[in-house]
Amino acid sequence: MPIQLKKGRGALSNPTGRFEALVKEDFDDGWENDDQFREKIPTQLFVDTAKTVITYNQSPDVPFDRSINPYRGCEHGCAYCFARPSHAYLGLSPGLDFETKLFYKPDAPELLSAELSAKNYRSAPVALGINTDAYQPVERQLKLTRRLLEVLHEARHPVSIVTKSSLIERDLDLLASMAKDNLVQICLSITTLNPDLARRLEPRAAAPKRRLQTLAALAEVGIPVSVLVAPLIPILNDHELENILQLSRDTGAVDAGYVLLRLPHELKDLFAEWLQTHEPLKANHILNRVYDSRGGKAYDSTFGSRMRGTGVYADLLAQRFQLAMKKLAFPGTPVFNTRLFRPQPLHGQFDLFD
Repeated sequence: MPIQLKKGRGALSNPTGRFEALVKEDFDDGWENDDQFREKIPTQLFVDTAKTVITYNQSPDVPFDRSINPYRGCEHGCAYCFARPSHAYLGLSPGLDFETKLFYKPDAPELLSAELSAKNYRSAPVALGINTDAYQPVERQLKLTRRLLEVLHEARHPVSIVTKSSLIERDLDLLASMAKDNLVQICLSITTLNPDLARRLEPRAAAPKRRLQTLAALAEVGIPVSVLVAPLIPILNDHELENILQLSRDTGAVDAGYVLLRLPHELKDLFAEWLQTHEPLKANHILNRVYDSRGGKAYDSTFGSRMRGTGVYADLLAQRFQLAMKKLAFPGTPVFNTRLFRPQPLHGQFDLFD
């Protein structure tokens, strides 16, 4: 079937997840090209009945051992999102399902309070919204991230947040208060400074200019903000690396990082489809460069190299990044303070012998 662009959506199709026994295929019944019958895809919300909210990991190449994800799926619809394949675990497609069928944990704040109050819990920085953005558009309605932050703020628990949304400005009161005690670090993801490219790559995320304004607003009230240039996509946005770092430093960022495009599982075909539609003249060049940087594969999950890649191109990116960081003299983020943690008793009742 001819591919139809879906307004406000990043994926172009809805392929069957890798765990399904049956594979669905689209076919052209003659109605698809008629605007009157063209499918409209609304966002649907479903309850996630998780029994815990903190997820632990032992990954040696990430700076945290625990994370909280109030949402599954992400309405930002980023065409390159490495989390898309996780929707297959729900029996859904990593394509359009990922950005239109969202799951949320309504009791996440209460679960978090219970886990922080456990006698064997020890405070360490928790990453909020790592798999999918904790400040995606549906957060305006549900306010789950706000409530989670309130729990962490009350418990004086350190937290880091990665987002590409200006909605985080809503919570400046909590974040600024926590920043005074080195309890929070924010990382803004900036993929490109080109608004047209951003609109196609990240259809429901904040525009590049707006993200820089958010960076300035956070920095102005003393919140340490770093910038993640991610993902760097060969030929498409890799030439912007130095400019993004320069603008971010000028705007108030204290640190920066980057990630090379990752294409695990179904994302390999989904992103290739996006390239053939939006950047057909560059598609093969981009994919060949990605494969060259992943040992001839679309993705290599090896710890230590999965974020940066290997080979000549990956080494060149690393050198460019290091030179830019040295030139711009980012001061670095302050060390988290884990000594202020004060778990709140459940139901307001303290232990008899405390």
